[in-house]
Amino acid sequence: MDIFRKKDVNDLLNRQSPLKRTLHTWDLTFLGIGAIIGTGIFVLTGKGALTTGPSLALSFLIAAICCGFAGLCYAEFASMAPVAGSAYTYSYISFGEIVAFIIGWDLLLEYALGAATVAAGWSGYFVNLMGNLGIHIPTALTAAAGTTPGVHTIFNLPAFVIVLLITCIIAMGINQTKHVNDTMVIIKLGVIILFIVCTVWFVKTRNWHPFTPYGWYSFHKGTSAGVIPAASIVFFSFIGFDSVSSSAEETVNPSKTLPRGILLSLLISTVLYITMTLIMTGVVKYTVFAKYLDAPILAVLHQTGQTWLSIIVSIGAILGMTTVILVQLYGQSRITYSMSRDGLFPKFFGDVSLQHQTPYKGTWFFGIVTAVTAGFINLNILSELVNIGTLTAFILVSAGVLWMRHKHPEIHRGFKAPGVPFTPIIAIAFCLMLIAGLNWETWLRFVVWFAIGMCIYFGYAKKHSHLNKAN
Repeated sequence: MDIFRKKDVNDLLNRQSPLKRTLHTWDLTFLGIGAIIGTGIFVLTGKGALTTGPSLALSFLIAAICCGFAGLCYAEFASMAPVAGSAYTYSYISFGEIVAFIIGWDLLLEYALGAATVAAGWSGYFVNLMGNLGIHIPTALTAAAGTTPGVHTIFNLPAFVIVLLITCIIAMGINQTKHVNDTMVIIKLGVIILFIVCTVWFVKTRNWHPFTPYGWYSFHKGTSAGVIPAASIVFFSFIGFDSVSSSAEETVNPSKTLPRGILLSLLISTVLYITMTLIMTGVVKYTVFAKYLDAPILAVLHQTGQTWLSIIVSIGAILGMTTVILVQLYGQSRITYSMSRDGLFPKFFGDVSLQHQTPYKGTWFFGIVTAVTAGFINLNILSELVNIGTLTAFILVSAGVLWMRHKHPEIHRGFKAPGVPFTPIIAIAFCLMLIAGLNWETWLRFVVWFAIGMCIYFGYAKKHSHLNKAN
């Protein structure tokens, strides 16, 4: 049995899909914005600013450039093979089954831990908003055990509930998912624009000096600091845009609309991230964010005296992070659907509801797993695993474009990444640079996850693969 057996692009294109095609360019753009804008603005800006100072805007730019070059590679693959599965399917075409399984296994980790981590941040804003409205949730039910030193917590109830609610929406159908996401993204963008308009007048350029207090890479108080380490942190903000390509089988004219949706969402999100970061570090000295790590935007509102905006911003943050959870759970369900359809996961995960035209069993299974993770596990020590899994996927997709251009130049591509071979090479270089900024504990946990995946592949997937049965 050949562990590097590959899928044929033409076979994929000729296969009928039971999923419903209903997404257009702006639906995909909003799906991407829903995945990207959320945690980065409402949570990570505080930690990022403490890591690199006002130059956090550069860190966001570096992470965006990395994602931009990788996004061009994703767009080419999406136009060439517009089927569900994202990087998993692209790797199956380019490098073979075992590489595809590895990247699919990594993507499951990315989406599950990503959604659970964002749900924990969502919980913080939700508890704060409820407190402002006079509704107090017991402290023991606001976080997993051990999350906050010196505070007795047992279970993160809000995070658990929001993941289950979103899972229900996704299982109900792509139309419901689309409408909920589009509505929340519009409100979220409105809140962000309102914040920009109300606070830009309070920017003091002296707060931007020195612009790079820790340089590009250094050590400060026993930990890495500077522009590059901060870029590794805020890269988490862009995770999820690749899930847009998972919607290929539910997209109208995917060879054209998928590339547009991927690139437009990245462009809009990057402009908003850099604008917000410059305003926040311009209004408040970056060191002040140490007191507002959970809600850095509140530091700006307190500094400007516009506390009336705090409830509106909290609602925007809640909606912003809700769309991130939604898109990541959606992407997760489509990856497991694709792997099940190929025989690498049990058939259970690929069963499609005739009524809703969604892979409802797999959606509910991983939704419940993610909800339990968000409710009971301290995610502070696991969140960086999301970054390394995503960066690995980006590297393989970028390398896949190089390989397919060389081996199969004849295959039709509705979109071609410009500047090949330089574009994928630059994407790979940026990804490796960001991976280098992660700590060794993250690498160790990643190796353990990889080992578990290999046990599943050689114990189950290799034997049950449909390509194996065909041969």
